[in-house]
Amino acid sequence: QVLLAESGGGLVQPGGSLRLSCAGSGFSFSLYTIYWYRQAPGKEREFVAFISHIGDATNYADSVKGRFTISRDNAKNTVSLQLNRLEPEDTAVYYCKGFGHWGQGTQVTVSS
Repeated sequence: QVLLAESGGGLVQPGGSLRLSCAGSGFSFSLYTIYWYRQAPGKEREFVAFISHIGDATNYADSVKGRFTISRDNAKNTVSLQLNRLEPEDTAVYYCKGFGHWGQGTQVTVSS
């Protein structure tokens, strides 16, 4: 059974940081590009970042470039997303995607 499980969300003040994790199982994790998306209330799900299967290529949405960093540890079947200098506009449910499957999401709320 393919499973992607996000964790690390929470409530943070503007300017703060969070580290999200995506743990994969049930497939050859190290062979697949992993993506992060997010969906804010009333909006469509949007691309945030991806990392290639061995981590040698990454890409970010313009809205998060320079603030978010994606990384992976294939020995632990995990991909992390470091969120820095968070803004209220970053409030959303964050999802990871890999091997054609989505996780259940983790809520990030940026508010004072």
